[in-house]
Amino acid sequence: MARKEPAADAASAGRLKQIVLTYQMTRKADKTIGLVLAGVGIGTLGVFLAIGFLIGHPVYLGILGLVLGFLGAAIVFGRRAERAAFGQMEGQPGAAAAVLDNVGKGWTTTPAVAMNRSQDVVHRAVGKAGIVLVAEGNPNRVKVLLAAEKKKMNRIVADVPVHDVIIGKGEGMTELKKLRTTMLKYPRVLTGAQVTATNDRLKAMGDLMSNMPIPKGPMPKGMRMPRGGGGKAR
Repeated sequence: MARKEPAADAASAGRLKQIVLTYQMTRKADKTIGLVLAGVGIGTLGVFLAIGFLIGHPVYLGILGLVLGFLGAAIVFGRRAERAAFGQMEGQPGAAAAVLDNVGKGWTTTPAVAMNRSQDVVHRAVGKAGIVLVAEGNPNRVKVLLAAEKKKMNRIVADVPVHDVIIGKGEGMTELKKLRTTMLKYPRVLTGAQVTATNDRLKAMGDLMSNMPIPKGPMPKGMRMPRGGGGKAR
């Protein structure tokens, strides 16, 4: 028991330190975070206290208001911290893939299913809303990648809806911090079994990273790529 208590205290201290660091990071991008959290907590407590005095139970309603105010402030803090983190990630290669990994349960993410020489990339997520293709890079170039990937999806899983998103701040584009919200707004049209079947079919097809025939690293000088699948037997 004596050993468990110091371990629990250390874990609590670690969590508290993480919360403080997260708050400091969020405040750099969101200067009003402190006022917002205070407003949610105090506002909720004030409403419940007022109701408590009206019905003659200020203590009970005050305790309930305190708990709900703390819970509400924690939820708001989590969402704004997430948005601040995504805002700092925006513009960095692979940022959309990181967001897709945190959309929530029921989504399977495959990063870099399509890519070109300019490092424009398309990621894929599969869930009950169907297939979502998320592109990062130059808007004009990624449209070509998206069109080719959508054509491939329609050929392999024609009965599954395919959505496409281009990350950015221009017209018709979606900001990185709004990607998760956008995906969660899509209507759920597939069952769990259909999602599993879709993932299995796509896995059987493979993706860009697993089917890439080019070896890693620079090609030796003077080396030529073979024209056919193999040489002639002598």
